[in-house]
Amino acid sequence: MVVPLEELVSRLLALAEPEPDSTARRLPPERVLGDALGMSRGALREQLAVLERLGFLHRTQGRGTYIDRPSDDFVRSYFTIARELGYLTDGQFAESRVLLEEAVVAAAATRASTEEIAALRADVDAMIAASKRDDQDAAFEADVTFHRRLQAMVDNPILHLIHDGLSHVLRETIRVRRLEAVAVEPVDENGERPTDTVHYSIVDAIEAGDPDRARAAMRQHFENWLSLGIPVAR
Repeated sequence: MVVPLEELVSRLLALAEPEPDSTARRLPPERVLGDALGMSRGALREQLAVLERLGFLHRTQGRGTYIDRPSDDFVRSYFTIARELGYLTDGQFAESRVLLEEAVVAAAATRASTEEIAALRADVDAMIAASKRDDQDAAFEADVTFHRRLQAMVDNPILHLIHDGLSHVLRETIRVRRLEAVAVEPVDENGERPTDTVHYSIVDAIEAGDPDRARAAMRQHFENWLSLGIPVAR
C-alpha cells in the first residue's frame, strides 16, 4: 500500500536526527527506513524521489540524505511549465507580481533597518549609474537586486518562494522591457530615467515608515512603464 506523502513525511520526521546548528534532519539509511516504515525499498525510493523533486529532500554524497527547507526550484518549474502549456499567461504573472510587490513594500516600510534602507538606496544609485553609461545589463541586475532585497527585508519564506517563481518566469521579459524603454523614454535634466529614479521614491517611503506611501510609490513604478506604452509583461 502506498503511504500518502503527507503521512510519510510525518513518519520520516519521527525517525530523522536533527543536524547541529542546521534546519536539516538526517534520515537513516534506506534499509533501516524501509524496515521501520514497513515499506519495500522500491516504494520508499519512489516516495523519496517525489520529495526530492519538490525540493524537501537533499542527498549529499558520502554524508547521507536530509530533509530540509525547500528550494525554489519546484515553484520555478511549476510556473515555467504552466506558462509553456498556456495554463498561466504573462499578463497573469505580471498582475500577480504587481500585487505581491505592493504588499511586500508596504510590509518593508514597517520593519526596514537603517542599514537595509542604505543598501536599497545604493542599489538605485547603481541602477542609475549603469543606465547613464548605457550598461543596460548592469542596470537590469541592479533592478533585480533591489526587488530581491525588498523580499529579504520582509523575510517571509512563502512570499520569497512566490516572488522567485514569478521573477524567474518574467526575468527575460523584464530585461527586454528595459531595453525597449531606452529607445522611447525621455531623460531628465540630469540624464536620468524616471523608470529608474522612481525607485528613490520607494526608498524614501520605506525610510519614512509609511506603508501607504510605499505602496503608492511601487504602483507608480509599474505605471511608469505603462505610460511609455510598454506593458509590464507580454
